[in-house]
Amino acid sequence: MKQNHFPVIRVFTIAITMILSSCLLNNNEKEEVKLTVISSLERIGQDDQLFGELQVKIKAAKNEYESFQVVVGAILKNIRVVNAEISDLSGRAGIFSKENFTLYRPEYIRISRPSARAQLPPGLYTDPLVPFINPQTGKPIEPRTQVREYWPGPVVSRGYEMYALPFDVWKGQNQPIWVDVFVPENTVAGEYEGTFTVTLDNFPDPWGPVADSIRVKTISVPVSITIWDFTLPDQTTHRNHFGRVGRISERFGVEVNSDEYKKIEMEYCRIYTEHRLNPPFPHYLMPEMSTDGSLKIIPERHNELKKFIEDFNVSDFEIPRAPIAGFTDPHKALNASDREKAVRYYSDFYKYLKENGWDKRAYVYLYDEPNTPECYKRVLELAEDVHKGAPQLKILVVEQPYSHDPSWPDIDSAVDIWCPLFGFIDRESVTDAISRGDEVWSYTALSQRAPRYHPHYDEVKNYDSPYWHIDAPLTSHRVPTWMNYQYGIKGILYWSLTTTVMDTWYHPAFSHFGTHFNGGGYFIYPGVPCGIVGPISSIRLKNLRESMEDYEYLNLYEKLAGREAVLKIVSKVAPNWWETTDNPNDIFAAREMLASEILKLTK
Repeated sequence: MKQNHFPVIRVFTIAITMILSSCLLNNNEKEEVKLTVISSLERIGQDDQLFGELQVKIKAAKNEYESFQVVVGAILKNIRVVNAEISDLSGRAGIFSKENFTLYRPEYIRISRPSARAQLPPGLYTDPLVPFINPQTGKPIEPRTQVREYWPGPVVSRGYEMYALPFDVWKGQNQPIWVDVFVPENTVAGEYEGTFTVTLDNFPDPWGPVADSIRVKTISVPVSITIWDFTLPDQTTHRNHFGRVGRISERFGVEVNSDEYKKIEMEYCRIYTEHRLNPPFPHYLMPEMSTDGSLKIIPERHNELKKFIEDFNVSDFEIPRAPIAGFTDPHKALNASDREKAVRYYSDFYKYLKENGWDKRAYVYLYDEPNTPECYKRVLELAEDVHKGAPQLKILVVEQPYSHDPSWPDIDSAVDIWCPLFGFIDRESVTDAISRGDEVWSYTALSQRAPRYHPHYDEVKNYDSPYWHIDAPLTSHRVPTWMNYQYGIKGILYWSLTTTVMDTWYHPAFSHFGTHFNGGGYFIYPGVPCGIVGPISSIRLKNLRESMEDYEYLNLYEKLAGREAVLKIVSKVAPNWWETTDNPNDIFAAREMLASEILKLTK
């Protein structure tokens, strides 16, 4: 009779498993440092309990950015991180180069007073992203030091206050590393795998006993990236306006309109376009208005403007308001002569755009928040001159498509693009405006809820739409394009990415009538403390970019399957304006579902 050894083998296997598990547990208890992986939609506090996955798994289309974070957690002792790097990734299709990865150290910013209607408490939050490599020099940022070259010689300062490496992590604390991945258009679709490695050193302890040496000098996590076989367009589909570049002269100590100023301005324009936002046109590239209102085209400027539009993938062309007092400052009076000049100016400008193929998405940002009946009258007056000069030219007014008061003038004939605040959105009014042939954008500012004249005020008065502050969940910066798609809204506007705040690095709060809005109007940090003569991005800016890229998925799928099919997926993230998800997994799952459907329909 044949013996059955299965029970013995099974008992042996269980015993071995228990021993191995015990060993692993003991090893885990002795871990000095641990790496975990969190998504681009998560933050981890300095003193939070360490959380996250044990490997990187991301997915992206071609011509898309995707991000993740590797968190360094000091478990048993203080540590110093002296390097972090990623290997080339390999797969059946070949090599995905490590040159496609950019590393940053997120800096913790103190929020001392909460924003109005803040969802998160005061404390330290990661926001500005200090690059490992200075993009202007191609070298690491040197830490600030002070030395005497000889005694009693002067103290010589070198390096900069904000730098990426090395950085210290104290026992029980965390420091994330932000990683941007760009997938070039010519990348072969498929799966690629590699390794992210952090190099450690003993924590310096010059005033006390010598620090214990750490056993493990390097620690790694595996990295896997799946490249989907479709490509996002270069130009942004979702229309947008994110304000002008301001305060360069005072932040960098340069003269306005000097060569240094213009160079820095271009760096700011570059960071806009790298995050799929339309950069503002530098004024010195635009045509001039002659004394009679006609447009003066300067060949050198025209060539530079054409290059700017091509280099920065500009999709929307904002025509500057006529440089006449009543247009640049709508509260000033307009005479008949000025109005004739304005008509000629807009007529010539539109012809100029049409000749160059820039007219399709051109508009005039005519008026900002007309909040009185007199302002409504001025909207009608200014719009009459624009449309008289160029009937095809779209006029944008930052106003909702329902009136403050029925007794005020009707401005429907004047407005082609309505732009209500997030909190002022009303689905019926938006749908009615679109059915009339108008376009609708949305915008956010501060922490405004629905006004009393909202058509359904009693229903929505206590609802909050996403607010764009540091002390808000990062999903607040990701969901707006999903919300816009749900309502048929084609664009998004924000008043500034570079406004004046109390202290750009240490207290980035915009103070309005004594109320703080942390990071309000401020998504880009000046690179001065890092030795960078230009801008520094932020985690919130990265998530705005991801939101704009999400819209490209929505647009691609709509072309293949129609709007109703897209809405089924959009509703998983934004079923209506007031019920958007704050769960990152919901957004990633919906995005992956879109990718799966696009791939099915393009094979």
